[in-house]
Amino acid sequence: MSARRELVKGVYEQNPVFRQVLGLCPTLAVSTSIENAIGMGAAATFVLCCSNVIVSLIRKGVPAKIRIPIYIVVIATFVTIVDMVMAAFAPVLYKALGIFVPLIVVNCIILGRAEAFAGKNSVGLSLLDGIGMGAGFTFALLVLAVIRELLGAGKIMGHPVFGERFEPVLLMILAPGGFLTVGFLLGLFNWLDRRRARS
Repeated sequence: MSARRELVKGVYEQNPVFRQVLGLCPTLAVSTSIENAIGMGAAATFVLCCSNVIVSLIRKGVPAKIRIPIYIVVIATFVTIVDMVMAAFAPVLYKALGIFVPLIVVNCIILGRAEAFAGKNSVGLSLLDGIGMGAGFTFALLVLAVIRELLGAGKIMGHPVFGERFEPVLLMILAPGGFLTVGFLLGLFNWLDRRRARS
């Protein structure tokens, strides 16, 4: 198990959204703009890294029968920190992300990594896993946000990309547009895997 592999596996090989189909609720909800995607990705990455480190540190002292409630308390602690810091220093972003900031505590990516990885591995590898998975989650949010913002509003980060004659596709910034985009991207990733396996 190499440190480099733990760091990069979350970006493509084990990408939480495109390969494991985890965390779809916040993914679909906040990927309507690039600003929201970056904010949610940064928040989730912070919680992933911190909770992975603490879970790895305490893993040998936690009784197996109560490990999940303890992991949730650890995750909730860091989500509360993110919630309060974002509300104080980025109120516009905090308002845009809404309920999905406190809901990071039940994001299955974070609890899944605590249970499947940090609870069984060293602090260093758990930190690298958190960084890699957070980067992969942020990458997935950004890809979705670029497509949805471009087609749904004709803009990238508020700047018009197409001419005045472009008619934005409202569907793309609504929930069905999120499902369609995720579906097409999952198909693309599967097609790339099959093509790579044949060659």
